[in-house]
Amino acid sequence: MDLLLQEAASFGIPLNQTQSNQFQSYYSEMVEWNKRVNLTSVTNHTEIQIRHFLDSLIVSTAIPPNLTNPPPKVLDVGSGAGFPGMALKIAFPSLRMTLLESTGKKTEFLNHLAEKLNLENLEICTGRAETLAHEPNMRESYDVILSRGVAKLNTLAELTLPFCKLGGISVAHKTMGISIEVQKAEEAIKTMGGYVKEVKNIVPNGKKPPAESPTKLTTALVILGKIRRTPSKYPRRPGIPAKNPIQP
Repeated sequence: MDLLLQEAASFGIPLNQTQSNQFQSYYSEMVEWNKRVNLTSVTNHTEIQIRHFLDSLIVSTAIPPNLTNPPPKVLDVGSGAGFPGMALKIAFPSLRMTLLESTGKKTEFLNHLAEKLNLENLEICTGRAETLAHEPNMRESYDVILSRGVAKLNTLAELTLPFCKLGGISVAHKTMGISIEVQKAEEAIKTMGGYVKEVKNIVPNGKKPPAESPTKLTTALVILGKIRRTPSKYPRRPGIPAKNPIQP
């Protein structure tokens, strides 16, 4: 995990030897489970360090200091193989992390991994965001909502902002060149009680790396703030936010 340690440090995210070992175990378990459960199409050791682990850790740069003391209550919607939530939990053990994933085989992997890595204060839920966002113990209960590669932003706003506390944020993990998608999502974001706080393009070391660099990232973090309560009818029933997203 030398490459991960080096690149994470360039973003101000130091990782110790224990965490390096945990990420190595994460890699090994994911590759093994991937033989029978579709967790990821990326299995190369170098690529996983950058495209999965580092790309997850840089989400921490979007969390403002006022949400880190005490450690925030974080929800990762559509966690899949644990990105970005599980990776962030390894790097920042004090986070109060919940991973939400609708596929039972994937949450089985996440539970196995949490036990293997001896991670505490970590909850793993199997279910749909459209359903669980109406549960009183989860609705508007989290300081930070995360999502990576889940849906278009107009759909994602409906799937994430109902979980978000007033004053909290939802961080959508996207790729650069996101401006049109953000514009099309403004009505959905507003309807859910949010606004576009910032679009943060990730540039390692403050410079664009060469095209052939294994550490090249094209990540944009769309940060939504929550300023009003989400109307009780949202999110709509499972599947509807994706099939019929709120339009401008």
